[in-house]
Amino acid sequence: MSTSTSTTPAGIDTAAVRAAAKNLNDGAVTAGYKGQREAVITMLNGALATELVCILRYKRHYYTVSGLQNGPIKAEFLEHATQEQEHADWLAERIVQLNGKPDLNPATLLARSHAEYDESDSVQSMVRANLIAERVAIESYRQMIEQIGDTDPTTRHLLIKIMAVEEEHADDMRDLLE
Repeated sequence: MSTSTSTTPAGIDTAAVRAAAKNLNDGAVTAGYKGQREAVITMLNGALATELVCILRYKRHYYTVSGLQNGPIKAEFLEHATQEQEHADWLAERIVQLNGKPDLNPATLLARSHAEYDESDSVQSMVRANLIAERVAIESYRQMIEQIGDTDPTTRHLLIKIMAVEEEHADDMRDLLE
């Protein structure tokens, strides 16, 4: 196998790429990664905390809503909790890909979360609290996407994907307001 420089027609130095790929300790983080890895991990752990608090809030609302007329709202809360869990899983996986550790410490969860927990008893108060939390999440993701810019396309893409679902959640909650 030749170690001489070989550039593809697309301008990729395959010899350099192959040589750098032999550093196996960094997993998915290659020499070409341009993001501030520790800052991105910290950012993602904040987003993870937010998603976990959102799961807990939606689950509480799901279990405490009562009345036959509230069946569709209860179902919406459960669907959102399930989707927030998926977001949390994606964020934790990305943190690990960046050689970080997902922070799942329940003792510091609320302090790290961008959104708040809610113990409302009325359905409309629950819907309002969830709409506010979704709006907080949307703006938080927008700011994270802006900060990351083009330095980490994988994380940027993930955050855009999650933000799109959060926007759908906000629309759902707004539609449920009386």
